[in-house]
Amino acid sequence: MAIKKQFLKSKPVCKVTFTVPAEEAKNVAVVGTFNEWNDKATPLKKLKNGSFKGTVDLDAGSSYEFRYIVDGEYINEQEADSFAWNDFAGAENSVLSV
Repeated sequence: MAIKKQFLKSKPVCKVTFTVPAEEAKNVAVVGTFNEWNDKATPLKKLKNGSFKGTVDLDAGSSYEFRYIVDGEYINEQEADSFAWNDFAGAENSVLSV
């Protein structure tokens, strides 16, 4: 899994690209505080190499909790900036700082 951050010079926005290698998966999405944990809001597109990829514009200077949903199963990003415990989920969420 990978996260790529690209800060825009023209406005306080960071383009964040999420890449998830999941050749066997049918559906992958990223959910988090930036999309109200809506599993339909940010689906990732399957590429020919079997990975899933998608880009989100996020406000710079903020932190966001997030997780991936791979065929209905929640998965953390191992390369996240940090992790935060979430009592509601009863698990840690990945944290992205931009």
